[in-house]
Amino acid sequence: MTPALNADRPRLAVRALILQENRLLLVNAFPGGVSDLWCAPGGGVEPGRSLPENLMREVHEETGLTVDVGAPCLVNEFHDPTRPFHQVDVYFRCTLRAGRLDPHWADPAGVVTERRFFTRDQMAAIRFKPDSLPRAAWDGDAVIYDPLEPLVR
Repeated sequence: MTPALNADRPRLAVRALILQENRLLLVNAFPGGVSDLWCAPGGGVEPGRSLPENLMREVHEETGLTVDVGAPCLVNEFHDPTRPFHQVDVYFRCTLRAGRLDPHWADPAGVVTERRFFTRDQMAAIRFKPDSLPRAAWDGDAVIYDPLEPLVR
């Protein structure tokens, strides 16, 4: 369930950085292939549940995988300058606890249409957001703040 957008305040979302065999899991969350943009799995926070609980739910819905949620590593915010939309994403380092990518898995919300692991080199050939994603996934343990950037599709 995705919380309703409210023009008066930013939307809060959580995202997972899952590295397996030095490859990062990304999803395409554009039904019908309307965009070739990739992002980390995750989504909107439901009130009354912790950020890790929300993230475990979102990752399972979008990928069928069960993860353990570790430390936060990136805070990214973006907006759409053409409408009242502002979102803050908190990224967490996660480890795979159970499951494997199943090509027949269906996101119950119908949002995620593809899921795939990418090496850092492969990411140079795809479009992804935020720009700081590879640095957050592969470089060090410091938390990165990625300031407000325009939403792209």
